[in-house]
Amino acid sequence: MSAAFITIRLSSETPDAAFTSHLNLTENPMTARRQFIQWIPAAGLALMAARSAQAEMVGDKDANAVALGYVADATKADKAKFKTYAAGQKCSNCQLYQGKATDAAGGCPLFGAKQVAGPGWCSAYAKKP
Repeated sequence: MSAAFITIRLSSETPDAAFTSHLNLTENPMTARRQFIQWIPAAGLALMAARSAQAEMVGDKDANAVALGYVADATKADKAKFKTYAAGQKCSNCQLYQGKATDAAGGCPLFGAKQVAGPGWCSAYAKKP
């Protein structure tokens, strides 16, 4: 009988320097299955952490940002073009802002997976109740 292995590589380095984990599927199938199932949540958390750490910021030149008049600094909003702007309005105190009021940046459903600056502003601003 030949042995079956699953190798999970956690590095793109050479095989000697990389950390690898082997699941031996022939020793005890239930143990191997349990080990595999234990890896799934850890791998998911690692992917989520990597994704959130690399969240892209909305740029002033993005098509949606231009359409909404988004600026990363609310004090630089075009007051002549966007007459609804008032001092004190910023992304961090908008209903759509998905971060905490003290966060430097947070999500906004208007910009998909990109993040907006907490002190930013756009014409869709809606004050939090």
